[in-house]
Amino acid sequence: MLPWSSDSCFFGCIRGCFPVNGALSLSLFVQYQGDAPDIKDMSKFKPHILLSQENTQIRDLQQENRELWVSLEEHQDALELIMSKYRKQMLQLMVAKKAVDAEPVLKAHQSHSAEIESQIDRICEMGEVMRKAVQMDDDQFCKIQEKLAQLELENKELRELLSISSESLQVRKENSMDTASQAIK
Repeated sequence: MLPWSSDSCFFGCIRGCFPVNGALSLSLFVQYQGDAPDIKDMSKFKPHILLSQENTQIRDLQQENRELWVSLEEHQDALELIMSKYRKQMLQLMVAKKAVDAEPVLKAHQSHSAEIESQIDRICEMGEVMRKAVQMDDDQFCKIQEKLAQLELENKELRELLSISSESLQVRKENSMDTASQAIK
């Protein structure tokens, strides 16, 4: 080995870069000494061998990645199948529960509907009776108006007759007074 081997050169550089601290320099040197055999072993291989090893590792990782994706898709499909069966069962359960829950409500609704229909029929009957009563009132009112107009006309005619008879009676009285006064004369 040369007096200036790569290890001693490296150690000298480390000492020059850091302040004199024996523990730090020593720990770095020990770490370098631990990594040095791996680096020396790798330097023995040629670059194309290293690249082919890396390519093989990459292909292995890609294959493993594809297998994991396939496994994930299978698990997702299985989970989706399980969830669809669960949803179907829950829907059936809800429908069955609604049928049980809805039956009393439906019966109550039907009885309530029948009651409302009977009330509507009674209201319609009362409306018909009221319409007839209004019609009768209108007819009665028209008859009363006609009778009132007839009575007013008769009253007017009777007053005219009365005034004519009063005038004729007065004329007779005057004539009889004139004749009486002429007879007295």
